[in-house]
Amino acid sequence: MNRKLIERTQTGVRLEKSLLKVLKGLAEYCELSLGDLLEGIVLHSFESKPPFSDATRQAIENLKQVYGCNLTAADSHQLREAGE
Repeated sequence: MNRKLIERTQTGVRLEKSLLKVLKGLAEYCELSLGDLLEGIVLHSFESKPPFSDATRQAIENLKQVYGCNLTAADSHQLREAGE
């Protein structure tokens, strides 16, 4: 496999709390760093390819239950923070 040389940068992205917990749990499940997981999700998304197998999607559902994350794709761009 030909691994590409890249440069990463630190970012201060804000995410919904339960969603972040699910992502961190998923990264651990996949034995990836959170950054590697997010890069993979984004790169798959850019090519309209599903980033997860059926088994991983089941793990995501389990993690969502554990962390009380009830967000769906329909909630995208519709969230507002407390105090707004």
